[in-house]
Amino acid sequence: MAGRGGRTVRDLRRGNRAAVLQRLYFDGPLSRLDLGPATGLSSGSISNVVAELIADGLVEEAGSVGSDGGRPRTLLRVSPAGGHLIGVDVGETRVRVELFDLALTELARTERPLDERTYAADTVAGHIRDGVAEVLAATGVAARGLLGVGIGVPGIVEPTPDRGAVVHGQTVGWDAVPLEALLRAGPGLPDSVPCFVDNGARTLGQAEMWFGAGRGARSAVVVLLGSGIGACLVTPDAEHGRALEWGHLTVRVRGRRCRCGARGCLEAYAGAASLLARWREQGGRPPAGADEDTALAAPPAAARPADGTAADPTAQAVLEEAAEYLGAGLADLVNLFQPERILIGGWAGLTLGPQLLPEIRRHAAAYALRHPARKVTVDMGRLGPDAVTVGAAVLPLADFFARGGRRAEPAPSSPPPAWHAALGERALH
Repeated sequence: MAGRGGRTVRDLRRGNRAAVLQRLYFDGPLSRLDLGPATGLSSGSISNVVAELIADGLVEEAGSVGSDGGRPRTLLRVSPAGGHLIGVDVGETRVRVELFDLALTELARTERPLDERTYAADTVAGHIRDGVAEVLAATGVAARGLLGVGIGVPGIVEPTPDRGAVVHGQTVGWDAVPLEALLRAGPGLPDSVPCFVDNGARTLGQAEMWFGAGRGARSAVVVLLGSGIGACLVTPDAEHGRALEWGHLTVRVRGRRCRCGARGCLEAYAGAASLLARWREQGGRPPAGADEDTALAAPPAAARPADGTAADPTAQAVLEEAAEYLGAGLADLVNLFQPERILIGGWAGLTLGPQLLPEIRRHAAAYALRHPARKVTVDMGRLGPDAVTVGAAVLPLADFFARGGRRAEPAPSSPPPAWHAALGERALH
């Protein structure tokens, strides 16, 4: 039966369940009395919804709190055991798979290394399937009990009606790769498990806006610095976050060749792979046999030795140049979008940021227009190296909330419009 605005009773019930779940998730534990003003629902509706959610195993009691002259009020929270989610970070050096409970507490993880010779799409899909099977086996969680698998990837993600999520990752050689179809083609990921594929910088941004340094901001840019460079923009008119191919902003005409094939991209000067390449060209020597993650720590250590020896001027020059390019690139974001906050994350950002942040801030302020520059803060993200996997797990979690705590049927290939509201609310509160 449809009500005003075409909403059915089922729609209203789903919306009420979603409102209670989200409020308990982000602000709980709360009492039934607290939930009324927090959600705008009547006491009768709160009682009915809470009873349903407890019966479904999604909400549980969490102690009690005293009240003025009355009986103690029972506190409620979302039950961590109410469901399980998987987040996957398809980076450019490895695939990381993590299993979480409903409270996003990590239960198990596994990683599989990648290099240029093994970045074939079917290889990556196999690593994801194997990783999912491994974390499930390690914990005894059944695949059919998953609320979904979220996957952050490099490149542009396009949902299609026939092939699911298709990835255009030019820097890694992916041209319209039907990643979801590849995942479904092998064992390990049942068709009943929802699969959500999105840009890795966007999943990083989602994590920081929900749980990290972006909480409370109406507008923010979350930057991912890794082998490549990306960003996620969150604004009131793009509450769910918009992936930006910021690394391919031209910062120098006829400049260095980027992996994408163009010249002068920001990534060609400040991405981890490019920074290491420029250091080597000028005589820098990273540790023999070191992977990219380990090698990137060498220039900062050489530029600012902890043992009191003389600083390496070559490392200093390369890092100073990278900081200026990053600052200039951030200034473009400030001028274009005028965000309240800019947050720096990604594994390379975590390695370089603590040392380069003062210079990045200085250059960003110098290159940006004064008025928007005075209103923005530039800081590090708070969620560390697991932010992309946490953000990837947020994709099925947000969809679960939007459905009022009901499992998706059938499995979607990418976040449906309904999940935007859930993410938008966290970006604004």
